[in-house]
Amino acid sequence: MAPASIRRPIVLGVDARGPGRLATAWACDEAARRELPLLLVNALPQPGADLRGFEKRYREELRNDGRQMLDKAAAFAGERHPGLEVNSTLTDGDPGRVLCRESRHAELVVLGSRRLSRTEELLSTYSVAVPVGAQAACPVVVVREPEHITQDPPYLVVGVDGSPSSAAAVDVAFDLAARRGAALRAIWVWQSQLIARVDEHAAVRTLRRLLTETTAGHADRYPDVRLTHEVILGHPVEELAKASEHALAVVVGRRGHGGFTGMRLGSVPHGLLHHAHCPIVTVPRPAGEPSA
Repeated sequence: MAPASIRRPIVLGVDARGPGRLATAWACDEAARRELPLLLVNALPQPGADLRGFEKRYREELRNDGRQMLDKAAAFAGERHPGLEVNSTLTDGDPGRVLCRESRHAELVVLGSRRLSRTEELLSTYSVAVPVGAQAACPVVVVREPEHITQDPPYLVVGVDGSPSSAAAVDVAFDLAARRGAALRAIWVWQSQLIARVDEHAAVRTLRRLLTETTAGHADRYPDVRLTHEVILGHPVEELAKASEHALAVVVGRRGHGGFTGMRLGSVPHGLLHHAHCPIVTVPRPAGEPSA
């Protein structure tokens, strides 16, 4: 177990509807697997309408609902993993910004999914998957679908594209796979129609070499993780979504510029939020790397 002074928690976002059983179970299991505390976070946004004198009562009801959801999630965690250290915090503020602040001191941030449309993502106060995925200082896990454990061996998928953030995603994917006794599929998806007069065979050889270079050096640290390399022609979101159909998780790097305005998460992780069939892990670029 890591010393208490450096035990960064697994953070689980909780709102008035709760985080959802899938996300709560994922966060609890990961905290137990890593022997880390679980931190439940509920943030109460300011009301968006004129409540004409009822704001105090509204806030009290909101806080009561928030506390009930935190207590419910804590009880679930205690039943699932007796002995797991569980803490909770109820605070005022924009949920996305609060969770991003917590991410500076977290190992992972875990969120549920309301399966919102892209328009609803922009309009909903409680839509946090995109802004947190775009701004968080640590990897963000959105549990939209369950882990698929029917494959033998089970496997994770990591998308690679040569960027620093995808190299960071490879690091995270190896770690997740090793902790689960799972294999890892490293996939580079490319669109040849975007490149005129390309020699596809030469391009595939080059991309396979780059893919091998990106994943090199991990075998010594993770000798039990069986790694495969795949170069696939197609659209990155579509092909990674297909690969996710029987996966424990799909891991991708964040290539957007950050911010709280929708598509800045990056087109591939944003697309996977709507189309992946397993949990999605979005990994920020390494500290000090310039924006894409």
